[in-house]
Amino acid sequence: MTTATDHLSATTLLRFATAGSVDDGKSTLVGRLLHDSKSVLTDQLEAVEHASRSRGQEAPDLALLTDGLRAEREQGITIDVAYRYFATARRRFILADTPGHVQYTRNMVTGASTAELAVVLVDARNGVVEQTRRHAAVAALLRVPHVVLAVNKMDLVGYAEPVFAEIAEEFTTYALELGVPEITAIPISALAGDNVVEPSAHMDWYGGPTVLEHLETVPVAHDLTGCHARFPVQYVIRPQTAEHPDYRGYAGQIAAGTFRTGEAVTVLPSGRTSKIAGIDLLGEAVDIAWTPQSVTLLLEDDIDVSRGDLIVPSTDVPATAQDIEATVCHVADQPLTVGQRVLLKHTTRTVKAIVRDIPSRLTLDDLSQHPAPGLLVANDIGLVTLRTAEPLALDSYAESRRTGSFLLIDPADGTTLAAGMAGDSFASTARAAQPADGDDDTAWDF
Repeated sequence: MTTATDHLSATTLLRFATAGSVDDGKSTLVGRLLHDSKSVLTDQLEAVEHASRSRGQEAPDLALLTDGLRAEREQGITIDVAYRYFATARRRFILADTPGHVQYTRNMVTGASTAELAVVLVDARNGVVEQTRRHAAVAALLRVPHVVLAVNKMDLVGYAEPVFAEIAEEFTTYALELGVPEITAIPISALAGDNVVEPSAHMDWYGGPTVLEHLETVPVAHDLTGCHARFPVQYVIRPQTAEHPDYRGYAGQIAAGTFRTGEAVTVLPSGRTSKIAGIDLLGEAVDIAWTPQSVTLLLEDDIDVSRGDLIVPSTDVPATAQDIEATVCHVADQPLTVGQRVLLKHTTRTVKAIVRDIPSRLTLDDLSQHPAPGLLVANDIGLVTLRTAEPLALDSYAESRRTGSFLLIDPADGTTLAAGMAGDSFASTARAAQPADGDDDTAWDF
């Protein structure tokens, strides 16, 4: 019988994202990676060659393999997150090529939110710049377990080892301060292909892996079956057919952990308890299911369960709360302000909330905290406290990226305002400096 561990140990999928400043060569790197690993279809390459000739270029511009929007090709910059799927003999990949321009930092949050590795590019001529630090901070916030520093355009600095060493030391020091667990520095030339897929003949002083070799061999922590088991209910199924007149199932995707028939479970936020009477997977009854499978759970008792509820093992019930402290990456053009009413979306549940306070904002230059900024604007990273109209069961983002994250939404037009990480921040010292407001009994009007 196949177990959850067997299934996950056979998985060879790596999700990774690229990031870097404008013109650092992210799209060229991705294009070179696809081209040299023979992952480009003939018609795709022909389209790139045609587009390159129309722009007066003799050689194919490999960046066009990812810059697919017309506006991107006209401006020569990446605007939206471009997803590409490819495979080698050793592993399958999903890559997200994210924009480098400061005004599109919010798009990196989208691309890196599910990534297990981030490739941060640096132009060897410019070294570590503010946008490099910003991308490192976002990767750390999003708990991306592996970060690759790709020092690009080494051909333009004569493939000099001291240039690479200085940049690698500066970035590594900064990233370690952020808490990035693993950093691998690789000198490359995406345009020439040095150390992307094949080792470079111009940098014999470098003895580490190429970019593709590292991507193929880096450990991937897919095993979410050991995390706290969480099942957000997406839909209640009641077919009411003659064959199954009393069928009532709760459908959704398992966010983390493993569920078994006969297991005692608790439904949140109500706190009602029952046992799993059955699990339906693709129309078949199974005894066990694990993340990220989409299943239907059947319970022994006829209790009130609806969309947005969270089913958890009765032996591992998280605390629910209406007062939430979290780090957010602000992604909207309009600012986030103290006292602002918002919607908070956590898994399949959306509740009303109010921003009680914004204790601090992160300054990326030196990782210091700017206390009591009063608001957050686009691309800001800050600490917020929220009061929700209904209790929520949020795990710490450090323990679960799925059930520890949420979105803040403008209730007027549905615009996403910020991406939040519960119980996880750089702001411990800034938080300690803030006086207690002592207004827990305030009646917030939702």
